[in-house]
Amino acid sequence: MSIERIGTILPTDDLPATVALLSALFGGPPTFVDGDRWAQFDVGPARVMVAGKDREGDAAALSVKVADLDAAVAALRGAGVALADPVTGPHERRAALEATPGTPWSVVLYEPHDSAKISG
Repeated sequence: MSIERIGTILPTDDLPATVALLSALFGGPPTFVDGDRWAQFDVGPARVMVAGKDREGDAAALSVKVADLDAAVAALRGAGVALADPVTGPHERRAALEATPGTPWSVVLYEPHDSAKISG
């Protein structure tokens, strides 16, 4: 499995307020915004993503950008890891898995759409 980037996904009920807070904290605006559903900040080698409207849950997640989602899913399943089938979002294909029982966060593997032209 080829990992290209690791980041965090933080849920929020108020995306504009969270974007304002993180913009002040990080010293600049987000590098990508999709209305009131998503914003992301590239801070050094890290990516911090904020999920607002239409998010899939209320838990924080570790995001792992992979070169080939289908290959990553197959490799993890081959290693005995249970994860959801990939789904297609507006900018990416992704598959989620529970970290471990009792862990209040999840893991999301993702691969941007070729047409989305989202860097990094």
